[in-house]
Order: sequence, then structure tokens, then C-alpha cells
Amino acid sequence: MAFSFGLTTSSEPKSSPAAVSLFAFPAASSETKSSTDAVSMLGSPATSSETKSTIGPPTLTFTSAAPAVTKSDRNKPKKVTVPQFSLGELSFLLENEWRKMEWSKEVREKLMESVRTFKPASEAVTEARVLLIGPVGAGKSSFISSVQSVFSGRVINRAMVGSSSSISFTKKLRSYNIRGAGEDADEPTALVLCDVMGVGEGESTGLTLHDALSVIKGHAPEGHQFSPEQPISAETVGFVKKPGTNNKVHCVVFVIDGSKVGSYAKSFGATFQQLREHISNLGVHQVAVLTHVDQVCNTTRSDITMVYRSKAIQQAMVKAGELLGMATSYIVPVKNYCSELDLDENTDVLLLKAVDHILQYVNLYFQDNSS
Repeated sequence: MAFSFGLTTSSEPKSSPAAVSLFAFPAASSETKSSTDAVSMLGSPATSSETKSTIGPPTLTFTSAAPAVTKSDRNKPKKVTVPQFSLGELSFLLENEWRKMEWSKEVREKLMESVRTFKPASEAVTEARVLLIGPVGAGKSSFISSVQSVFSGRVINRAMVGSSSSISFTKKLRSYNIRGAGEDADEPTALVLCDVMGVGEGESTGLTLHDALSVIKGHAPEGHQFSPEQPISAETVGFVKKPGTNNKVHCVVFVIDGSKVGSYAKSFGATFQQLREHISNLGVHQVAVLTHVDQVCNTTRSDITMVYRSKAIQQAMVKAGELLGMATSYIVPVKNYCSELDLDENTDVLLLKAVDHILQYVNLYFQDNSS
């Protein structure tokens, strides 16, 4: 006979296998048509379907419902089914946004007008050149196409995008002038986004430090095809020997895949921080965008306005900061247009907010180099 301390229950079980709870709740039996062993993960007593029970006063009772446990039984491993969760399902929402953000058609139009009317804070230049650098498949080309889509009024793929995550689809230096400054959709703005080969796990598999710095300094000609075996030099066809401010890069944006930020090889961290050190020595400011945030958090996937209430995305941005050696105040999340055919107002707002963030640091470059 087994001892059971708890509430007396009256029942007529046809079958009553013991219910298991991770917490010390009273044992209960029930009348069931079918019953299965249950494991309570959240501290609630396990119950069976179609139960009838009457609760009496607390008392000490004797019952033979559970078989005696022998020493050999105690040594047998117990089967416990553990539910599988994805990163998004484990994420939760904070009570308040950890960054203030406004979402509306008016905000979208205001940000668009800010980009349309942007002028570099220097009379010596007419365009702001922004270079995107990041691992293969992080979303550099998609970001360019997404920004252009906002100003085109429809989803377009201006910068060609590949589907492979191991081989860089972009091989050449391509500069994309974002168009849509006025009523004429083809009128260029002062923003130029530059796309280059993706950074690999080693210099033999992607953009090299030497070539990245050559682009930033303005030596690389438009359309230059990158090759680790043939670094940019004075012998390179179209090499710019004496680049002016118009040829140089005025801000560098590191593009990091939020869904992979915790699984990048350690070599990436060393590569990025080495890049950042050399770029800083050139007096060029750097920021970062965290892409694929819809793949980091399920709630954000269905409602992008939850991006600054998502704990998972906040943690991903912290990891991106550690990878780059950069404060999270320099990092902004974005959702690129990938499979969509139509624009979304809130996705546009998030993209435009990232562009606004970038342009602030573009102007810092001109202010720092105004003398």
C-alpha cells in the first residue's frame, strides 16, 4: 500500500496510471474514458479528460492506486517528453519599447522627404557614398533593393540578389544612386549605396581587407571585379590614382544577418574588428544594420511594429555589437523585401529609419573633414 498526503477525492477509476508533476501538488484521481501520463512544465497539476471529482477536507488517506516502487524501479530511467521550441517561440515581448518608434503613414512620408531633400554637408560633393560590407548572404544587395523599392512605390530588385549563403553573388563594385527625389521617379537623390563582394571566413573566400580599404579610399573603379588573387593596385584597369572626395566612401555600413549572428565563425569577429580599426583611421564613421529580424522573432514576423519590444531582437543586436566591437546605439534593425510583391507601410518606416540613421553619420564625415 502507498501513502498519499493531500485532498481526499472520490472517484471510480477504470484505469488510473499515476500523474507526474514537477512541483509538489496534491495527487488526484479521476473517472476517464482515456488517460495518459502527463508532465506539467508550468506548475499546474496534471489532469485527465472528462473528470469528475469532489474535493473533501484535507486528511491522511491510504490508497493502493499507485503500485509500490521497488529499488529496481527507482533505478530505471524515466521517459520524459521535452517540447521543442524555436528561438522565436521562446522570445517574449517587453512591456515597453526599448527604443521609441512611431509608425504611421505621416512618419513614412516625413522620412521619405528627408531622404529626397538630403544634401551632403559639403559644397565640394553632390553625393553621399555609403559602402555596405558584410558576410555572404547577410542581405546587402537586398537592403539596396528594398530602399529603392520604397521610393519606387513597388517591390523591385535593382541590385541583383543571389540565393546561396556560401558563395558571394556580388563580384563587382556597383554603385546604386537611389532614385525618386521628385515627382519624376527616375530623378536621383544624393544617396549612393555601394555594393561589394561579401566577406568570407578567410581572405581567400571573399572581399579582402586591402580591397575594402581601396574602395573606401576611392581608388577602385566602378565595375571592378574583385579577386583575392588580384588585389587592387596601380596596375588595375581604371585605378583612380588621386581620388577626390566624390570618389571616396563617406560612411560604412556593416550588414549582419540577425538570424545567424550567434553562429558566425569566430574569424568573422576578428575580421570585422580589424576592418573597423583601419576604417576608423581613415576618419570614416561606421554603423550597422541587423537584417532578417522577422526570422529572429515570430511575433515580429507577423507584426514588424513589435521590433523594439522583442527581447530576442534586442539580444541579437547585443550579439551583433559584440561581433563588430560596436555599441548597440550604432545598430538598427531592418526587414528587407524578399518574398513580398507589395510594399508594407511599417516595413518602409523601419527601412527609412535605417537610412536616416546612416545619413546622420554621413554628415559627421563632412563636418569632420570640412577644414
